[in-house]
Amino acid sequence: MDLGIRGRKALLSGASRGLGKAAAIALARDGVDLTILARTRETLERTAQEISALGVKVTTVMGDVTTPEGRKAALAACPEPDILINSADGSLPGEFRSYTRADWLAALDAMMLAPIEMMRATVDGMMARKFGRIINISSRSAKVAQMENPLSNGSRAGLIGFVAGLSRQTVAHNVTINNILPGSFDTDRLVGITQMLSQVRSQPPAKVRQDLMTAVPAGRFGTPAEFGAACAFLASANAGFITGQNLLIDGGAFPGTF
Repeated sequence: MDLGIRGRKALLSGASRGLGKAAAIALARDGVDLTILARTRETLERTAQEISALGVKVTTVMGDVTTPEGRKAALAACPEPDILINSADGSLPGEFRSYTRADWLAALDAMMLAPIEMMRATVDGMMARKFGRIINISSRSAKVAQMENPLSNGSRAGLIGFVAGLSRQTVAHNVTINNILPGSFDTDRLVGITQMLSQVRSQPPAKVRQDLMTAVPAGRFGTPAEFGAACAFLASANAGFITGQNLLIDGGAFPGTF
C-alpha cells in the first residue's frame, strides 16, 4: 500500500530503541525523512546510521523531551513536522505507597505533559498546512489498569483524556491525533519489566516471562515490526478519517468487546 507520505518530515522522541525505533524504521521505509530525539548519543547515532541505509535523511538530536531544553532542540532541528510521534520510557512496576511527589511529577512529565507540550508546539502549524499526523505511543495500562504500575495507569490515562478533546478540534484541518496502546512486545523494555516483576513477585524471570506470554491469546509477544507497521498506517495520508482513537495492540489480551 502506498501510504502517501513519501517526502514528509517526521519528528520522533524516544526513537533510538524499542517501539519508537520500530516506528521510525517503518516511516523510513515509506520515504519519510526523520528527526529523532533520544538521551543516549551512542544508541541514537547507531540507530540513525541503521535507518539512513533505507535512503532517507535522518537528523539526530540528543536531549530529553521532558525538559524545555530538549524540546527546544528537537523543534529547532525540525520546526515544521508533518508527523509527530511521542514516545517516552514508562515507569517500572512498584507500590504506590512508596512513591513520592517527585516520582509522580516525573511520571507525569514523561507520559503526559511532554507529549502535550510537543503537540502544543506543532499542531497549529500542521493545521495551517492542512496536514498533520500525531501519534502518542502509550500503553495498554491506559485501558487495562496494571495493579503493579500505578504511575503508568494514572499518567497515561491523563494524556488520553486530553487527546480526546483536542483531536476533535483539529481533524477538520486534516490533522489527526491518535494513541497506540501496546501490550507485550519483545523489546528491551520487556526484559526490564520482567526483571522488576521477578523481584516484586519473588519468581524467576523465566517464569515471569512465560506467565506474561501465556496471558496473550496469540501465544507470543508482538514484534517491533508489527507495531511499526500499525504506526505508519496511522501516520499515512489514508488515515485522515481516524482521530481521537486508542488502538490497542496486544494479541487479544484485553478480554472486552469494546
